Amino acid sequence: MSADSFATRCAATLSAAVLLGLTLASGSARAAVSEPYVSDAVTARLLVAQDGVAEGVRALSAGLELELAPGWKTYWRSPGEVGLPPRIDWTGSENIADVTFLWPAPERFRAFGIENIGYKSDVVFPLNVTLKTPGAPARLQATVFALICSELCVPHDFTLSLDIPAASGIDSVAAARIAQFVRKVPDDGSESGMAPGVAALNADKTALIFTATSATGFSDPDVFPELGENGAFGAPDIRLGDRGRQLWATLPLFSAPTPAAALKITITDGARAATFGVTIADQVPEPPFTIRKIIPGVGELAWVAALALLGGLVLNVMPCVLPVLSIKLGSVIKTRGHSRTRVRAGFLVSAGGVMAFMWGLAAITLAARALGFSVGWGLQFQNPAFLALMILLVTVFSANLLGAFEITLPSSWQTRMARADGSPGYAGDFATGAFAAVLATPCSAPFLGTAVAFALAGRAIDIFVVFTALGLGLALPYMAIAAMPGLVTRLPKPGRWMAALKVVLGALLGLTAAWLLWVLIGVAGPRAALTTAGLMAALIMVLALRRMPQAWRRPALAVLIAASLLAPGLLREKASPNSAARTAWVAFDRPAIARLVAEGTTVFVDVTADWCLTCKANKALVLDREPVAGALAAPGVVPMLADWTRPDDTISRYLQSFGRYGIPFNIVYGPGAPEGIVLPELLSTDAVLDAIKQAVGGAAAAAG
Repeated sequence: MSADSFATRCAATLSAAVLLGLTLASGSARAAVSEPYVSDAVTARLLVAQDGVAEGVRALSAGLELELAPGWKTYWRSPGEVGLPPRIDWTGSENIADVTFLWPAPERFRAFGIENIGYKSDVVFPLNVTLKTPGAPARLQATVFALICSELCVPHDFTLSLDIPAASGIDSVAAARIAQFVRKVPDDGSESGMAPGVAALNADKTALIFTATSATGFSDPDVFPELGENGAFGAPDIRLGDRGRQLWATLPLFSAPTPAAALKITITDGARAATFGVTIADQVPEPPFTIRKIIPGVGELAWVAALALLGGLVLNVMPCVLPVLSIKLGSVIKTRGHSRTRVRAGFLVSAGGVMAFMWGLAAITLAARALGFSVGWGLQFQNPAFLALMILLVTVFSANLLGAFEITLPSSWQTRMARADGSPGYAGDFATGAFAAVLATPCSAPFLGTAVAFALAGRAIDIFVVFTALGLGLALPYMAIAAMPGLVTRLPKPGRWMAALKVVLGALLGLTAAWLLWVLIGVAGPRAALTTAGLMAALIMVLALRRMPQAWRRPALAVLIAASLLAPGLLREKASPNSAARTAWVAFDRPAIARLVAEGTTVFVDVTADWCLTCKANKALVLDREPVAGALAAPGVVPMLADWTRPDDTISRYLQSFGRYGIPFNIVYGPGAPEGIVLPELLSTDAVLDAIKQAVGGAAAAAG
């Protein structure tokens, strides 16, 4: 017999016994109730429907009653992302063979930005008590653990005892109270008239889709899946069809146990409820209808495009400007002495390179989204092959500027960036703009987060418009010089300063290559980064050997380039925690946030990555300096680090829950701010300290 059918039979038996007792009862009888456990949050007691154990009786109808104070709640057997269900130990009971614990249908409530499942008002958990010796006196002794939560969560451990003598009769008050909640225990569908349909996971295993039917039609249904102890789901999207007789629901799957557990689904609909064991199928059921998204108007799209334009412009002066600065300065220097027409055309082509990259990024984003992949700003820096390509290009450019070798026409593929007369060609201008745009993408800036979130959550046209505006903002410095090419003529005449500047620019690009190698350590591990560095050194050495025959040089370069691009992916290691940080960061754990806040703790979440230069600037300038570092290390504050250096679906979904698709992202939770205080992309000491103070406020007030 299945657990669900056994629970259904217990509920039916208990209900029948109680109702029979109510029918036979006459007059008032003394309440068969234990001495209560009383706290500010809950009053608990044991109830028994019978006044005592009658002759020959084998089972008793009982209940655990929790009277919750206003604003407090407790949890169902599957509480969601956070919470713990009540637990009872019957050790110390006498003449008790077995106690079956039944769960009334739960409610859904939201706390700390997370869906929770349980009970927000008084609840009685019906108990079906089986006696060892029929007709003999018994003693119920329950050691109870219950987590009771409001803005704070308070664990309650207490013991309840109830002696049940040999006697006959029914306690009408206790019996009615138990019967009230027996009727709320879900059945197997036979009484409620509901039947399960099909359950399936979507293509990327991030959502559960479920169908059910009801002969009488659904009115206000809710769906509560259970997938093992660690399974957690978000709020459902429920749609009704066939005049309300068909239910279709999809629920975000936040975490699933490994190995997979059996799926159970409880449906509530007003006063009725049913629980079903369901097998997960391969075919995803179609919804009875689709919901059209609200299409933003032209005015809203224009406003977001203006924000994207400003965000792209601000990117030019963000901390990530270091790897781009040398490219932009170099593009100005190389045009010294050229005609105004050539200068204008060169910078317009560089702007075209920026735009081409942005349009390419928009196309890749649309393709990735269509295939079900996570999309976000700067995610290409999570790919070790992409990082290796960037390291290769930056290293070659840096060594060239430092004079290790000269790129001339007979050289390798890089000669395509120069014209036959030796002066810079438009291919080089185009590549300069595109490369500058590539290296700017690990950064975030004011206005940028809003614009990118709007684009990635919207239509294809939204992505195209926003990325176009972003590219225009990033390309504005090139277009400004194209509009006023005379600015280049104001540079000093050629001389030693140009040679010195080339060394400075080469050194800046060398620092960029070192930074990219450091990012590669986080993405692929030290072994992959060291191997890549060695291959880069060999590549520069081959390029610098002027007397090497071309018959040897070209195959050697081809092998070294191929090896440097393939090595990071082939040698990729598992991620290891960073123990060198000054702050004692703990690993990101979304369910733990609510538990910590409920206990009165303040949680500072930092979503960061090794490839995010703005994140590193925030850390160096704010988070790792006093007084912020001291505030994060204070008692009652937990700094939580979400490392997005490598792809992580949990972090991606967490960001998307706030409408964010890029980083940095910082938020502070606490008793004074259970839903969190989102901080700006560029952190300041005052902003962080004010948010922590506001988040702590609830606990401080409670303590006072």
